[in-house]
Amino acid sequence: MTRKLLRINMSDLSATYEDMPEKWAKWAGRGLTSAITLDEIEPTCHPLGPNNKLIIAPGWVSGTPAAPSSGRTSFGGKSPLTGTIKEANAGGLSSQKIAKLGIGAIILEGTPKDGKWYTLHITKDGVQFDDASDLMGKGMYEVDDLCWQKYPNEPAVIGIGQVGERKLSNAGISVNDPENKPGRYAGRGGMGAVMGARGVKAIVIDDAGGPGVEIADMDLFKQGRKKLTAAIMQHDLTKKDGGLNSYGTNVLMNIINEAGGLPTRNFSAGQFEGAALISGEMVAEMVEKRQSGMTGHGCHPGCIIQCSNIYPNEEGEDFVSCVEYETSWALGANCGINDLDYVAKMTWECNDIGLDTIEAGNTVAVAMDGGLLEFGDKVGALALFDEIRKGTPMGRILGQGVEATAKAFGVSRVPTVKGQSMPAYEPRAIKGIGVTYATSTMGADHTAGYTIAPEIAGVGGKVDPLSKEGKADLSLTFQAATAFIDSTGYCLFIAFPILDIAEGWAGMAESVAGVMGMEITGDDVIPMGKEILKMERIFNERAGFTAADDRLPEFMRFEKLPPHNVVWDTSDEDLDLVYAWVNGTDE
Repeated sequence: MTRKLLRINMSDLSATYEDMPEKWAKWAGRGLTSAITLDEIEPTCHPLGPNNKLIIAPGWVSGTPAAPSSGRTSFGGKSPLTGTIKEANAGGLSSQKIAKLGIGAIILEGTPKDGKWYTLHITKDGVQFDDASDLMGKGMYEVDDLCWQKYPNEPAVIGIGQVGERKLSNAGISVNDPENKPGRYAGRGGMGAVMGARGVKAIVIDDAGGPGVEIADMDLFKQGRKKLTAAIMQHDLTKKDGGLNSYGTNVLMNIINEAGGLPTRNFSAGQFEGAALISGEMVAEMVEKRQSGMTGHGCHPGCIIQCSNIYPNEEGEDFVSCVEYETSWALGANCGINDLDYVAKMTWECNDIGLDTIEAGNTVAVAMDGGLLEFGDKVGALALFDEIRKGTPMGRILGQGVEATAKAFGVSRVPTVKGQSMPAYEPRAIKGIGVTYATSTMGADHTAGYTIAPEIAGVGGKVDPLSKEGKADLSLTFQAATAFIDSTGYCLFIAFPILDIAEGWAGMAESVAGVMGMEITGDDVIPMGKEILKMERIFNERAGFTAADDRLPEFMRFEKLPPHNVVWDTSDEDLDLVYAWVNGTDE
């Protein structure tokens, strides 16, 4: 399979196409971004300095005909938030368009010598460097509109808001959705600041006339695609009118709350009395009541799970996409806010100015814990986003994320690992996800190894969330499987059906093998995932991280979490078992 590397150097405004080196040839998506990061980025470099890079890669199957839910893009480099290796993953229009141009990865490096900002227009004919002064200081809703007005063929728009322009550590990278709205974010880890440090405000991808994706074995690809599609369409969570299609990821709000694992008021409790008011069921109710918006929305072309939504405002107009579970929790329950309209307004702000909603909500919660606002102050919380938009001193502190804000307000309950804040699952009540938070190569991250599947949803078997037994092995298996899926271009939610339906697991592997012309079966998924994890772990070790960084925050060991009144009691020795196989070597 012929794929090119597109290397864009902002120091001399050059763009060159290179053959894919043999050492990277088998990788795509996360596997490729991590391989390039390990080989080309000095692990001890400053994340905002001239030696970091932003690597953008579609997955193995992205851009192929009818591969289901295969529009995910990987964004890699060194994280300004954590100092670790990073891969952040987004839906939207970019992955399929990059792949159809025959590009395996875009490597964005260097810094403009003139201090100017640029829009990069990428087509089949190459890269055009356009002055971005007309976009500077603007939010992503306006940027997306202006780019579709200026550039033909309804292109993908990859961009940063004001937070990324200021190179703040909670800056995400936006990708427009099929309606040309922001909200599909490579949110975690501050990669928008890395893009900003390159002097790039937007990257516009037009695939018109592109060569398309070469498929080495079309019959095998079709066979795998058919098996995977069938599995997705018959699983209760992913099928049409199933849990995710009907209520989105926010179907989890009431479920996690009932399990006592919903972090509330800055991780001080595991249940929120207002959970039902900000749940996926309430989103669906508002769509029905206001006769606007929608559930069952697709974040990228060809998505058949369609777990996104468009939330309507009080005037009955389409307002914002998407009120995810993580977003509704972070800006709702964790701040003590039970008003879905205010959650939606804060989501709109994050989409526009370019913030990761998980880190943003946790930051507001920590500031509340430090006395800036009362928990539940929805008006005050919304007003904080104006501070961030304007770049006031307060806004700059908040835009740096949880740890910077905790230091500024003297807060000791700081729910972070390696500098990145925890998502919407309390590790004291759901032990396996706690192991993932602690040991992930990228800081606290639920998507890195989603043990919630068996611990809460009973997918891939059922295990007790309150038990710590066997969770090291469970987390590693999920982390390895995830690293593989993040390399495919498929949505991570295919994990639900393929964990329960063996044909789906085999079909995923066969579809990749068919595209790449490699001998890959379902048995190769975990070993290949571990290869990716090893690359990431080696980068972190060279950056100075040790096993001592694979720990949850101290307060979780002694603060009992209601309603189960449990603490984090997994031993350091058990945590160290997760990556003992790497042994800190290149062997």
